[in-house]
Parts: sequence; structure tokens; C-alpha cells
Amino acid sequence: MGTTAALAVEMRGIDKRFGAVHANRDVKLRVAAGTVHGIVGENGAGKSTLMSILYGFYQADSGDIAINGAPARISGSREAIRLGIGMVHQHFMLVDTLSALDNVMLGAEPGWRLQAARAQVRSQLDVLMRDTGLQVQLDARVGELPVGERQRLEILKTLFRGARILILDEPTAVLTPKETEALFDTLRGLRARGTTILLITHKLKEIMALCDAVTVMRQGQVVLDCAIKDTSLDGLAEAMVGRRVKLDRGVENSAQAAQPGAVLLQANGLHWTDALGVARLRDVSLTLHAGEIVGVAGVSGNGQSELLDLLSGLMAPSHGELQVGEAAYTPTRWMSTRVARQRRIAHVPEDRHRRGLVLPFAAWESAVLGYQSLRRYSRGFWQGGWMRQRAMRDDTAAMMDRYDVRPRNPGLRSSQFSGGNQQKLVLAREALHEPQVLLVGQPTRGVDIGAIEFIHSRLRAMRDAGGAVLLVSSELDEILALADRVLVMNAGRITGELPIGQCTEAALGRLMGGAGT
Repeated sequence: MGTTAALAVEMRGIDKRFGAVHANRDVKLRVAAGTVHGIVGENGAGKSTLMSILYGFYQADSGDIAINGAPARISGSREAIRLGIGMVHQHFMLVDTLSALDNVMLGAEPGWRLQAARAQVRSQLDVLMRDTGLQVQLDARVGELPVGERQRLEILKTLFRGARILILDEPTAVLTPKETEALFDTLRGLRARGTTILLITHKLKEIMALCDAVTVMRQGQVVLDCAIKDTSLDGLAEAMVGRRVKLDRGVENSAQAAQPGAVLLQANGLHWTDALGVARLRDVSLTLHAGEIVGVAGVSGNGQSELLDLLSGLMAPSHGELQVGEAAYTPTRWMSTRVARQRRIAHVPEDRHRRGLVLPFAAWESAVLGYQSLRRYSRGFWQGGWMRQRAMRDDTAAMMDRYDVRPRNPGLRSSQFSGGNQQKLVLAREALHEPQVLLVGQPTRGVDIGAIEFIHSRLRAMRDAGGAVLLVSSELDEILALADRVLVMNAGRITGELPIGQCTEAALGRLMGGAGT
């Protein structure tokens, strides 16, 4: 991108390999000072590696970096911070048991007398919060803060350390639409104060709404570098994946309307109260038919997670009934996860790191989690029998091929795959055994546009094969693209149900807020 503005960041000829993986290939990046610069690409395109080099986590094999026009050798994050570079990671780097104030101080204490240091830092933060609008409850334990406030705390922490160049990695992945807009207001304010922001995101609408310029990476290389005014959503999507991408419902999907069949699952009057006595689910009833995708819309935290946990057998309700085929379950005799799988109910959890995978495990081990007792995978009782590793590896290789999981290496640790490929691996595992009912939470959170298109096609294929899909998503675009009918949840209740033909963002938004249509 040609520009006459002063450059906050310039990276030239950046090359980086991890064994056989060529993560960055002769990358050039120029970021004008006081702008918001988007960096987009498929999972594994090399954008996070490039930003990790800028922040000192990795060292480039070759290439040069200049910060504010001066050559820089960034040997570690300490050097990056000294140069005024801060990074907010997708998975927050906070200590939940400490207060927000102590999290900011950690590693940057102004003196050895703790009480005096706290007073000094608090005074500085009061000024910083007033100037930036980043309001945080400094005395609250981080584990008790809402996710949006934790995001603000992470940004506040980097600014406290003197950051004038701010790297944000998927900052809205776990935020509600309202929290996202509040974050964007903050970032616009920081830009107005002269802060340079590098934004890594898969959400192209956010790039178009917030950024001044964008760099698109594919397979480790820069394939597009331009001002936002010179591109479009379709142009960015095509540059990312190298072909045209279609994510909306489309004529072909609208024409192929769902043909609901037999009732596969019916829940009546589900109620669940947490350990603090707070009712998280209140009198929830729903029915899933063969051959349909039922979307559950709502701001995260309104009972969707608990609903998935009840229907998958992870926990039992305090009241309510569940019918799966001819089998009936009540709170005192609820369905376990093992029985759920026997009933051909599969579950793709909302948090793939905490619930979907064991990150230190090899991919072939993560790919059989929950199914390791199947006769194909074990001899004798699985608790004391022998695992059939060859069958597990063979099935994982087949899953990787069918679901385009890259790299196709069953022996690679689960943590070494990009987020989109981790998600495809979890979906492949649950789909392999041809479930009748698929419960799926946030299937494309933090996933690139190419993987989103692929995952959507697989969910439609399961519906068309006669399965029922219950889709929980905080992305209204995703609900509108996939669902045949939509349930909306607010404060633990279902506040409305609409066929897809009557769904608009405005109608769903009113129901999400607890109002009628």
C-alpha cells in the first residue's frame, strides 16, 4: 500500500519456517502511524506468526523491522514493550484469582513496597481510564469480571506499559454485539489519540467498519495490501481463499427448504439452577425433527450453554423431562454422555480448547475422545483393555481427508493446529459416527471464512441426510444462513420462535432483548 504518512511499523522480507512449515514467505508490511490496520487470512495463513515476530515471541529467519522509522531488533517481548508495542491475545493473559489492579501491576511494579505501589498504579490508572474511556473495576477479582471488562483490562494493561502500537488478536471472538461496538468506540478513541492498532480478525465486516487499511495473507504470503476504500467484503473474501466464497443462504439453499420428519428429541419444562441459586434455565421446551436445523439465537450467557449441557448429558436439570426416541429421562434418572452417544446424540462444544480437545494429546487421541470404548477402538473392557491405535490413527487420517484438516498429520499435537483446523477436527469426530442429533455450539467462533463455508456445508449435509441439528450461535448472520427455524433465548427462557422466512435481524434483536416481535 503506497502512503506518504509516517510509518509506525515496517517489516521487510520477513521469512519464518517451523520445520517443513513455511509460515511466512518474504512478507512486507507497512502500517501508517495513528491508523487501524487490519490483517486477515485463513487459519494458518501466517498472520499470527507475523505478529508474534513483531512482538518478539518468535525471531524471523530473515528480514528487517523498523519501528517509527528506526531499525529495530526485537529479541523478546520485553524489548517490544520497550519500543512501545503491546499485544492483546485472543485467550486473555490474566490471573483470575488476582484483582484487576494487581493484574496490571504484575511484572511492572513501580516499587517493592506493595501498598505504596498499588496506590501509585491506581492513581495512574484513574487518569488513563478517564482519558481512554476504558473503565474497569480495579478491586474486583478478574475471574468475576464480565468478558468485555476483561478485554478492556487487557488493553489497559498494555497502555499502562506505554504501548503506542497495539496488536489485537481476534478481540471480538467472545464479545456480544453490544460489547463489540463498545470496544470499537474505544479503539476509535485510541486512534484519535495517535495510537496505531493492528487488528487480526476473521470478521470481514469488522475490517470494513473499523480499519483504514488492510493486508490479506494466504499461505504465508501477502496477496493484497490496500486502503479500505479500495476493496470490498467480496474482494477480501476472495483474496483470503483464492476463490469466490458464499456464506449467505443463497438461492440454492433457500430453494431446498427443510422437510421435517419424525421427532428425534423433545424436551419439556427444563429448569436448572446453579450452585449460587441462580436460575440459568427457566421452563425451556423444544422439539427437534429429522431433517431440520434449529437455530438458537441470543446474547451469550442467556442459558444457551446450559441447554447444550443438559441435552448432551453433561448435567441433569432440577425439573423437566427429555424424550429421545422411545426413551424417557427425568432429573433423577437423566441421560449420561455415554448413553447420549448410544442414542446417537453428538455434541460439538462451544469451547474447543476446554471441552473439545486435550491440547497436549496427539490429533489421533483427541479424535476418539468419548468414543474410545467402541469395539472398533478397544479389545475387552476399555477401562482395562487394549486400545487399537492403528484403527484410531486410520480413522483420524480419514477424518482429516474428508474435513480438510491441515496439516494431515494424525501424530501432530492438537495444540499445533490452527483454530479452524481444530474446530474441523472436533466436528469430524462427532460426525464420523453418523449421529441422528447434532448439538453444536458456536461452530465458527474464531474460524476463517474458508473454514466457515466448509463447516456450514457439512451442517447442511447432516440435515439433508435426515439428521437434526441444534445450532447455538451468537452470530446472527450464521443463524440466518443456516437455520430452518429459530428459537431465541433471553434470561434463561425461550422468548420466541420463528420460521426462517419471518426472521430478520430486527425481529431477532427484539426477542434477544426480551421484547416480543
